[in-house]
Amino acid sequence: MMNAQEITQKHKLLECIQCGMCTGSCPVAKKGNLNIRRYMREAATFGKLTIHPQNELWSCTTCSTCGVRCPKGLNPYEFLIDVRSMAVEEGQIAPTIRDALESIFKNGNPWGRVRNKRSEWNRELNLKHISQGAETLFYVGCTSAYDPRVQSVSKSLAKCFEKAGLNFGILGDEENCCGSEVYGMGEKGLFDFLVEENMKAFNKYGVKQVVTSCPHGYHAFKNRYNQSSFEPQHHTQTLAKLIETGRLTFSKEVNKKVIYHDPCFLGKQNGIYDEPRKVIESVPGAKLVEFDRSRSRSVCCEGGGGRMWVDIPGERLAENRVKEAAESGAEILAVACPYCLLTFEDAVKTTGLEGKIQIMDIAELLAQAI
Repeated sequence: MMNAQEITQKHKLLECIQCGMCTGSCPVAKKGNLNIRRYMREAATFGKLTIHPQNELWSCTTCSTCGVRCPKGLNPYEFLIDVRSMAVEEGQIAPTIRDALESIFKNGNPWGRVRNKRSEWNRELNLKHISQGAETLFYVGCTSAYDPRVQSVSKSLAKCFEKAGLNFGILGDEENCCGSEVYGMGEKGLFDFLVEENMKAFNKYGVKQVVTSCPHGYHAFKNRYNQSSFEPQHHTQTLAKLIETGRLTFSKEVNKKVIYHDPCFLGKQNGIYDEPRKVIESVPGAKLVEFDRSRSRSVCCEGGGGRMWVDIPGERLAENRVKEAAESGAEILAVACPYCLLTFEDAVKTTGLEGKIQIMDIAELLAQAI
């Protein structure tokens, strides 16, 4: 376990000018009393490392807004992840977080589901295994494989890929958790284990290209795995290329007004803003409208950083977001992340907006048009 001096050096906390931009721009600071500026000052100035109360420490979604806005180029949320590592080591975590981490270690997913059910979503499709001469690995991901609602995204994406003639395969029950949220929750030992296991599988089948429907998986593969043996892509990038090259064409119109939400791990973390919009605009009949706060100013849905497994009291950001979407006159709120899909669908129910706004992944939108 690192001490305050080591953490200060690692995250360059002495360069912090205490401007408060991180706390001021944090989407959940008010909700959970999260004051990351104060935590960093305590460590750098007073040598004090505190495991703060759950509603503070675990309210962070690791959305990276603090890093985007920091005038000194620091990443305060990475410092917070290291504080979480201390909490994990000392067992000071919510039972729901503990259960998710245990399930990942035992079953390769955080949802408490057995491994041999991972490819049940594919039973009717019968997609080929990556070992059967496929050029691209469709890495499905835990939520997209197990959650009944998000399985529709996996099926829609497979439909788009097949229509475009993409030579792809899946890992089936051999697929493991990518580890993105494990890292965000501070369990870095388990994350390193998952990297090792996943790289074994990818190397075994000579994987050179990976496409995932989850920005969290994409971010982990691209920025956390420290690898150069395969190229990761998010499904919006792959779909945009297939449309641009004329391989994916449409035969039906979707005459709807569509508003797009930028996921934090796709936008703020990786700068992917144009491809999702190009995909939506290519759908015949679809009219794209924008949130007031979009692109790098997009508001977090509160699904990342382990927040799918720990609830923080107070109004949810997703509730405000779906209200804004409905007020814009949009009929569809398009997303490109399984967490956004689930948090927004919950928010539609809790705000009484059912029947007024529909939440759809971009892949589902395309599947309706082909």
